[in-house]
Amino acid sequence: MFDYKQTYTLPFKFDIPNYTKEFLNTRSIIKSWIKYVKRYLYILFKDQNSLEIFQITDKHKDILWINFSAPSLGDSLMDLSSRVLLTDKNVDLLTDKKNANLYKDDLFFSSIFSNQKEVINKSYDLIIIDSYGTKSIDIKSNIATLTPFVGMYGYFNGPEVNRVLFSFHQMNNLLGFNHAESEINKMAKSSMSISTFDKGIVESLKLPKNFIAIVIGGEWEYRTYNNWYKVIEKLLSKDTSLKIILLGSDNAKEAEKEILDKVSSSNLLSYVAKFTFNQTAQIISQANLLFCCDGGLMHAANALDTEIIPLFARLHAEMQLTISCRSFPLFDQTDVNNISAEDVILKYTEAYNSKHNYLLS
Repeated sequence: MFDYKQTYTLPFKFDIPNYTKEFLNTRSIIKSWIKYVKRYLYILFKDQNSLEIFQITDKHKDILWINFSAPSLGDSLMDLSSRVLLTDKNVDLLTDKKNANLYKDDLFFSSIFSNQKEVINKSYDLIIIDSYGTKSIDIKSNIATLTPFVGMYGYFNGPEVNRVLFSFHQMNNLLGFNHAESEINKMAKSSMSISTFDKGIVESLKLPKNFIAIVIGGEWEYRTYNNWYKVIEKLLSKDTSLKIILLGSDNAKEAEKEILDKVSSSNLLSYVAKFTFNQTAQIISQANLLFCCDGGLMHAANALDTEIIPLFARLHAEMQLTISCRSFPLFDQTDVNNISAEDVILKYTEAYNSKHNYLLS
């Protein structure tokens, strides 16, 4: 009756970067089994089991994508990246209010909802459910009781994977493998659209024609770099005309103060915690290069095709980036602060000298 392997077996036929082996070596099999059984039984309890299908076909014209399992903005950008494969469909999105703001004026979603009451009377041919967690199944059964559904993650739970590649390969699977593995790997990347309003806000700043940006601060200590001021000092010593813009959210205010106290330069501007995520992303889109740690704005930069020098710890770059990302990553096994400012500058020099880098233009 139960197929526990669904919790750690990729639902498509191609391989992607993943930590399944590490997951199986460290995770409690009993706890994982219990979670799987609970989800399976909850789908039965909600009378949804017979409605699960495994392919998106031509008859599925109007689709609602339910996405509540992506807790962060970066996760949302990655998990919903494969919507670009559904251009022949009318796809609406139901997600939480914070993530909904990412998709204002989106090129691929027709309508964005953050309250299930807004869609309860709408008619859809198919529901896409992010994962089979009880919250998503509960919402689906409430708003579209008799509508068939497909799962993106489904019962898959636990192993860390490259979320962009997972999204693209699973969507390709659901669409009948219209694209070869190499095609999907080349096209896989996050995407986002910036509204005309947000572009206008950034345009009013009169940003320098050429500048680099640095995302400071962070939620997790091991991936919050504390030596950006050293990097900035070295950058300005190499090029006294270089314009640098600091970016970040509220958690970057302390780091902002430290940098501005230690680095005195008219070439250094700060827009930390002054704009929305999308407006900050628009600033990044105009930068020649972005320095950052693993986080939401890194994924925004990837979506907007800005070249990045990202710092990673514990999670390898291949788990967060794809071959379409223009990146020069640095990695430490435990903490980004083990990466020296000198190594960051060496990576900057590599990026600057790259024939693919438009800093040379």
